[in-house]
Amino acid sequence: MAPALNFAKYEGLGNDFLVIDAAVMGFEALTPALAQRLCDRHRGVGGDGVLWVDRARLDTEGRAVMLIRNADGSRPEMCGNGVRCVVAWLRDAGHLAGRDAVVIESDAGPRPARVVGAGDGAWLIEVEMGQARVQAQPAAVDGAAVEVVDLGNPHGVLFDAAGEPEGARVRAVEGLAVFPNGVNVEFVTPRAEGGFRVRVHERGVGWTQACGTGACAVVAAAVLRGRAPRGERVPVALDGGLLFIEVNGDSADLRVKMTGPARRAFVGSLVLE
Repeated sequence: MAPALNFAKYEGLGNDFLVIDAAVMGFEALTPALAQRLCDRHRGVGGDGVLWVDRARLDTEGRAVMLIRNADGSRPEMCGNGVRCVVAWLRDAGHLAGRDAVVIESDAGPRPARVVGAGDGAWLIEVEMGQARVQAQPAAVDGAAVEVVDLGNPHGVLFDAAGEPEGARVRAVEGLAVFPNGVNVEFVTPRAEGGFRVRVHERGVGWTQACGTGACAVVAAAVLRGRAPRGERVPVALDGGLLFIEVNGDSADLRVKMTGPARRAFVGSLVLE
């Protein structure tokens, strides 16, 4: 009989993932084709990506490794909502052993995180997202400014984007030479109640309910350009709900903190045939 794959399904503001323990499957077995199959919403489990977690250094060093496969099988460097989902999974599974803090290692570097509360069936998790690098001068596409932001993964941020985001503008941003490895595209408008409304087209996923690094990129660029206050929590409304982003440091060293929910949707077992 074919082996069964045990997994947990987690979501952060509707950005959903399968979480797989390294003790169950090695990362080399999580091929792009398998990730595509698992994330297929009609013929698989369904998800925006797969989060593979190695706990080997958790007990001794308080660190866990997160590697990611997007729904299309690609391997992004970082996923902000994914970090929160991994922390929530570790907490739910009892792997944090009473601790609230953990460092999540990723292809984009370490991301210290801690559980700061709970409510409505979700953990509230704060993550130090590291440095945001905003290009000194925006790029341009079709007469619109595109802020070029690096959060360990690439972002193209369009402020005051009139009308509904549409595929042609996404493709135009994706075609910019400054994004040779693809890009997450954020369309941003100000909210009357403060902060920003953001829609995200995520590299390797498509239109998504939420993007943690995207929210961080928006506020980092906004702080640099004087559109948002430094050192204060700025609400970012995504299709899936609210994240709160705080940017500190000077213009040469912008440091970003993200706070938002993550919760378990279900656990399951899939027979791999």
